[in-house]
Amino acid sequence: MTRRFHAAIWAGGLFASSVAAQVPPPASGPKQGYWWYAPPPPNTQAEEPDPDKLIKPVIPPMTELAAWTPPKIRKLIEQQRDYAATVLTVDAVADFWRLQDFARRKARAFAGVTQLALLQHPELNAKSANPMVGDARDQLLGHKDAVRRAYLRAHAGEFALIMFSRASCGYCRVQWPIVQRFQDEMGWQISQLDLDRRPEVTQRFGVDVTPTTMVIRRNSPQRMVIATGVEAYPNLAQTAYQAVRLLSGDIRPEQFMTGAGEEYGFFDALANGPVSADQPDVRSPDQVSINRESRP
Repeated sequence: MTRRFHAAIWAGGLFASSVAAQVPPPASGPKQGYWWYAPPPPNTQAEEPDPDKLIKPVIPPMTELAAWTPPKIRKLIEQQRDYAATVLTVDAVADFWRLQDFARRKARAFAGVTQLALLQHPELNAKSANPMVGDARDQLLGHKDAVRRAYLRAHAGEFALIMFSRASCGYCRVQWPIVQRFQDEMGWQISQLDLDRRPEVTQRFGVDVTPTTMVIRRNSPQRMVIATGVEAYPNLAQTAYQAVRLLSGDIRPEQFMTGAGEEYGFFDALANGPVSADQPDVRSPDQVSINRESRP
């Protein structure tokens, strides 16, 4: 009995020593060891596709393709083109050109509906403001010239033209007669300033290139360059007209390309209302009332 008792005690001590050997002493940091084992996190990063891997595009039926957006169709065409150029089979190349033919027919259909829409809404058609017929164009150009001349003559006492030049500038001798023609037709006062003789003018007006033609407002710091280098008379007159309208507050910068007689028309950027949130409604009173009456 005594011998069995001692054997049990010895076995229990041996088991306890074995367990103690397996369990590490507690550490001050995070728990580690066999009893707190955590499996490694799974690899969630998907394998990146090979950009050079050849994949045959899936071409849907035409009924489904007809509902795709143009960017999506263009992407499919590019994929089929690259695939066909790689495999160089008759079927692959034919599929590419079938897609091209579909895109061509889609574009032609859009052009046809566009023509119908412009006929039903002539205000969206440039032909309503810019006729292609010779006789009509001549009358239109004459009307624009009359509007421009009347406006510039009406402001002849308020504005003037200055051309900055140098004695060594050959182009200045070409531009000066054009400026003199503007004086004869519009009745404006014009001046020519030589930058070599008056170097302080360069800093005052910020002009260094010659010839430079500038519109200035009398008794005011307002001024605007309308030509740098040699400029033909029609362009000089048109730009002067636009500059005076802008400096006078008759137009906004967004309307600077609106020519004489084109106000509230197809070529007026703000004819149908503002094009950005911070712009006022500058439509004509008649047009505003018509648009308001048509609203539900």
